[in-house]
Parts: sequence; C-alpha cells; structure tokens
Amino acid sequence: MKRWIIAATAPLAVLALAIVVPVFALQKSNPAPLWSEHPVAPAAPAPPPSPWVQLARELKPAVVNVSTKRVEEGRRRLEGSGDAQGPFNQFFRQFFGDQPRRTVRSLGSGFIVNADGYVVTNNHVVDGATEIKVTLADGRELAAKVLGRDPKTDLALLKIDATGLPLIALGVSTQLQVGEPVMAIGNPFGLEQTVTTGIVSATGRVIGEGPYDDFIQTDASINPGNSGGPLINSKGQAVGINTALVSQSGGSVGIGFAIPINLAKPVLTQLAAAGRVERGYLGVAVQRVTPDLAKTFKLEGSQGALVASVAAGSPAMNAGVKRGDVIVEYDGHRIARSDALPRVVAETPVGKDVALVVVRDGKPVRPARERRGSGARRRGRQPGRRRGRAAR
Repeated sequence: MKRWIIAATAPLAVLALAIVVPVFALQKSNPAPLWSEHPVAPAAPAPPPSPWVQLARELKPAVVNVSTKRVEEGRRRLEGSGDAQGPFNQFFRQFFGDQPRRTVRSLGSGFIVNADGYVVTNNHVVDGATEIKVTLADGRELAAKVLGRDPKTDLALLKIDATGLPLIALGVSTQLQVGEPVMAIGNPFGLEQTVTTGIVSATGRVIGEGPYDDFIQTDASINPGNSGGPLINSKGQAVGINTALVSQSGGSVGIGFAIPINLAKPVLTQLAAAGRVERGYLGVAVQRVTPDLAKTFKLEGSQGALVASVAAGSPAMNAGVKRGDVIVEYDGHRIARSDALPRVVAETPVGKDVALVVVRDGKPVRPARERRGSGARRRGRQPGRRRGRAAR
C-alpha cells in the first residue's frame, strides 16, 4: 500500500515540476520596456482643443471634390512648320501618323453655398470639361452642370441634383486683417478633405491673373487640387476661394492666393440668374500714379488712376474725361490705386448714373454724369494694356 502511495505521488511531483518550470522561465525572459509612459504632470488639466478642430469637423462635409474630363485634340502638324501639307508634316505623317485625341482628367475642389446643390469652384477647374463629377463627403458621386463661368475672375458656379446638403456661409472679406488666422479646405493632389491653417499674409494683391486682381495672400498650405476650395475665417465663414500659388516646384511654399468673397458675391449672383456676367464700362485705360507723375500733374500724393487713353464714343469720352486726367473718385469710392478702378467700374449696374471726380491741372473737376446705357455692357475680350489697365 505504501508503494502505491509513493508511486502515485511521484508522477504528481513530476507533473507539478513540468508546470512550474515553464512559467518560471517565461517570467524571467520578459524584457524591460524601451520607453516610459509616465506623465510628467499627471495632475495638470488637458489643454483646450483648438477652435479649428470643431470648425473643420462641421465644415468639411460641405467641401467637395470636383473631377473633370476633357478631350485634347492630337497634334495635326509639326509646330512652327507652316502649311499642314508641307514637306516636313508629310514626312512625319508618313512615319508617325497624326497623333490621336486623348482624354485628360483633372481634379479640383469646390464648396456648397446652397443646400439645393449650388457649388462654387474655379473657372480653370472646369474650363473645357466635357464631363464634370462632384464627389460629396459622404461618398456620393453626382454629375454636375455648369450654370455659368466667368474667366475674368476665375469663378464658376455648378449645380448638382441634390437637396438638404451641408453648406458654408459666406463672410465679408473686406473686414479681413493681416495676421488674422484662416483655414483652407480642399483636395490637394487628390487627397480629399485636407485641412491646413495659416494667417492672412496680405490683402489686395495684384499678381497679373486678370483685370480684377484683388487677391488675399495666405501662408495656409495651398497646393494643386486646392483650387476652388474655401478659405475660412475664425467664424466658420468662407472669406475667399483658393485659386493660385507661387512655387517653382509645384508645391506649397507658403505663398497662396484666394479670390475675396466680396468680389465673388455679385459674380455668383449673376451666374445663378443669367449664366453670364455683365459689367459696367467706362472706356479708359489707366496707369499707376508714381511719385514723379504726381509732381508732373500737380497732385498732392500718388493716389488715383492716371488716364492714359479714352476710347472713342465711350461713357468716359461723353462725360468729358480727357487723357492726363487723374481719376480720384468714382461713384463715391475713393480711388487710392489704379488697379482699384476696374473693380468698382465692373460692379456698377448697367444703366446707372455715376459721378466722377478727376484732378486736371492740379484742380479737382467733376465731369458731366454719364448714364450707363446699352453701350456700357461689356462681356467681350479686354483690349491690350500696354499703357495701362482698361477699366471695364
């Protein structure tokens, strides 16, 4: 009997040893952690979240991806070789043939300004497109049609078949201050719903994009694909429409530009109503007043727009404006710089009487008022600006 007890106990001891030893070995092989997770100040309260976090969460659903398709014609002849049937083109056609047409796809941004499917974007995003698709934040892809485009301000208004959409309210860009924080939302390089922040670096920038340049400059990162997206102020309102960047590499270097929303509002209103923009027309070409010119024309300062030429039969000529006059006031607006005149003239409703104040021979003169009649409508191409900016 004792033997049985001993024999039965021995296997139990071996079994216990088999169980204990591996556990003991595993405990000894655990390495020490390479890092520490102890907080420096465990009692310190968490910092409040940035206000941009909430704004981004609420506004991103109203920013859309605009994808387009356009067809480019193939090259039919050797560039610079003259006649398409010339020997050079016949030689290349014999061996290589005519290049076929190709489909080009591009991406941009836009944002919803009306819950019934009105989308704002840049004209250059949709220019020449044969197909436009708008992808919403919830993943829906909808066909879009162009209600109207305005190449001179690089704006376009699209319509998609949807209702009850989230939207972004429009602010007042004239109240922007240099140094004010702003946020850009868009689809740079196709990366949807990208948010960047920065400040207003400058206002009223003229970069040679068109006759109504008045850009907001920002250091919020703007890259290819951001075009058409909103520039947001701290109130969650769109104060600009991102449109351009200065870069030698094609990427952001902290110099981006947005169309002021106050410039866009009357344009979008006309595009929604008529699909085109009609602007006031004065009929003068103007140039900047330099300090030397100010002395020559007996001016107190370098303000105003110097009239370089007056178009025959134009409202300006009929009102008595002459070459060499300096326009210092238009319809109650003081003209501080020459590039401000085309914008205020363009915003004048066709048919409205306006008052001018010009400086002639050092004295202020008020030419006769000229009614903006049918001849004041201008939608065509702007004439050359060798001597100054045409005020249209």
